[in-house]
Amino acid sequence: MDLTLFGEVFVTLLVITDPPGMMPIFLALTGPLPARERNRAAWQAVALALGVIVVFAVAGQTLLAYLHVTLPALQAAGGLLLILVALELLTGKADDPDQQATANIALVPLGTPLLAGPGAIVATMLFVQRAHTSGAYAQIAAAIVAVMIAVWIVLRFSGAIVRILRPGGIEVLTRIAGLLLAAIAVQLIADALAAFVNVYAHRA
Repeated sequence: MDLTLFGEVFVTLLVITDPPGMMPIFLALTGPLPARERNRAAWQAVALALGVIVVFAVAGQTLLAYLHVTLPALQAAGGLLLILVALELLTGKADDPDQQATANIALVPLGTPLLAGPGAIVATMLFVQRAHTSGAYAQIAAAIVAVMIAVWIVLRFSGAIVRILRPGGIEVLTRIAGLLLAAIAVQLIADALAAFVNVYAHRA
C-alpha cells in the first residue's frame, strides 16, 4: 500500500500546527488553571481543530464561495483574533484564573485560529483537491487524525513543565508567548495583505 500521501499530509500539517511551538502559548493561557481544567482545554482545543479542518476539507470551497469570503480574508481575521489574545498575554490580563474560561480558551485561540488556522485549512483543502480515489481520501483523513493525536499528546503532558516552571516561570513564559503570538498575528495579516495586493494587481 502506498502511504506517500499519508506521509505528505502528516508532515505538512504537523509542521503547520507546530506542537512544540504551541506549548508555550498553551501553557501561558492555561498555566494558572488546575490540572484537570488544563487537560480538558487540551482535548477540547484538539477536538475543535479536528472538526474545523474536517469541515473545510469536505466543504471548504463551497462554504467560502457561498459566503463570498476569500482565503486571505480568513487569514486576516485569524491574525486580528490572535492580536487580541497577544495583547491580553502581554498586559497580564490573561494571568488571573478567575477571569479564565476554560471552554473559551480551548475554542479561541487554541482550537482556532492556532491549531485550525488558515495554513492548516488551506493545506487540507489543497490535498483534498488532489485526491481522486477513496484510498487517497482515507489517507488524508488518517493523517489529519494522527496529527491531532500528536498535538493532544504534547499539550496533555505539558503539565509537567508547569510544575517545573512554577508561577514565576509561567509569568515570564506568558510574556514571551504574547510576543511570539503577536508576531504570528502580524505575519498572518501581512501575508493576507500581500495576497490581496496580488489579486488586485492581476485584475488591473
